[in-house]
Amino acid sequence: MVLMPESPSNTDQVKSKEIPRILLSAGSSSSGKTTITIGLLAALTEAGYNVQPYKVGLDYIDPSYYSEITGRRARNIDGFLMDEEAVRDVFIHGAEVDGEADIAIIEGVRGLYEGFDSFTDTGSTAQIAKILKCSVILIVNARSITRSAAALVNGYKDFDKDVHIAGVILNNIGGPRHAKKATEAIEHYTGIPVIGVIRRNSSMSISMRHLGLVPAIEERRRADNFDERIDFIKDTIKKGVDIDRMLDIARSAPKLERPSTTMFSERNIEGKRPVIGVALDEAFNFYYHDNLELLQLAGADLEYFSPIHDSKLPDVDALYLGGGYPELYAAELEANVSMRGDIKKASEAGLPIYGECGGLMYLTERLTTGVQGEGAHHMADMPESTHEMVGALPGHSLMGHKRVVSYNIGSLSMDTVIGKTGDSFKAHEFHHSEVTELPEDAKFVIKLSRGTGIIDGWDGLTVNNTLGCYAHLVASSYREFAPSFVDFVMNV
Repeated sequence: MVLMPESPSNTDQVKSKEIPRILLSAGSSSSGKTTITIGLLAALTEAGYNVQPYKVGLDYIDPSYYSEITGRRARNIDGFLMDEEAVRDVFIHGAEVDGEADIAIIEGVRGLYEGFDSFTDTGSTAQIAKILKCSVILIVNARSITRSAAALVNGYKDFDKDVHIAGVILNNIGGPRHAKKATEAIEHYTGIPVIGVIRRNSSMSISMRHLGLVPAIEERRRADNFDERIDFIKDTIKKGVDIDRMLDIARSAPKLERPSTTMFSERNIEGKRPVIGVALDEAFNFYYHDNLELLQLAGADLEYFSPIHDSKLPDVDALYLGGGYPELYAAELEANVSMRGDIKKASEAGLPIYGECGGLMYLTERLTTGVQGEGAHHMADMPESTHEMVGALPGHSLMGHKRVVSYNIGSLSMDTVIGKTGDSFKAHEFHHSEVTELPEDAKFVIKLSRGTGIIDGWDGLTVNNTLGCYAHLVASSYREFAPSFVDFVMNV
């Protein structure tokens, strides 16, 4: 559930903000960042701290665990989509809106210096560390290395002198001798303290599939031992990491200057607030909290419903069908005939409907899973089967081994529920599906200058006031999203 924000007191008079903070990064993906972040969030929350979590980049799933553990809305920050003021705005707002945070924990994306291109730090974790003046704790996958770990840390330390690596956590350590040699080498050759040693243990892993972790909302419902697993990770981190030393590093962060203006201000609208129905269940749960909150601030009320479990649509003025895993729940979605019928009738009647990625797939005519192809990409076990979907949009969604992961840049060729003609955005797409069997007269409204989209550089398939696209929009980057959505609904 998304709550309306509480306005922080006296923020207009305060030009800077003191927020203890650290950033957890690593040499590469699969180094243990997310698991260690989960453990730290759980340990600090248990100790009574109000912990505000953040994720660098555009991942939906890791932040779902962070929100679940801390009871606060995890925020995404991305230096390619957002300028520096927007990054600081989202960061400071996140630390205040759910009550004053005692500490902020930021998980990086991929390796510390991975970004948009080869020669700048745009889109990287390092860029965010510099914007937020934040010390980095470097997580090193130390499996099978000891002295070499020092060379690795020195390389990251010297690569960009403006990035401050204040501590190291060694992960996948085999035993005391392994830990001693790696720790001594790092501290001797780099001068950076090792503040944590995590022993190798398969129980530290979290369920994976083709888009990353299994979302927290789904994992909690399907796994009887969800809390026990989180507790195990928490206890492991408490034993292995010097949390007091980490808190000292976090408290050493300087004050952050507030942006000159904030995007998180409430807009006054005339007349009744429109109600937007938001699909939220195991199949649809990829939403940025900024998107939902900014819709509220733009003048909308949100009504949550489940395309799997609810038999009919709630009484709403528009629909927002986010991304998720409709391919894994295709049989359940197909079986809910009354819900599919309600959405199709609403679309035919001109109700504004916006579907992103998984929402797009659900809005098409059919969804086929288990399509054979090359590459596994942690693919979930999906049998070959075809299921009827809503049919508000033409096309046949094929779920197979195709993989698209990319930033995209697009502009609107006509007025839609998400913006007006000429509006442009930076966003991203991440999917293993494609939409096929489109009629020759299929209508698209998003022209991409970067990215894949649905077909031939076009995204945004539309019929009536229904729009479906592969682009995942970030309202804290594409500022037109929320006010355009609300205005469009009010003017239909």
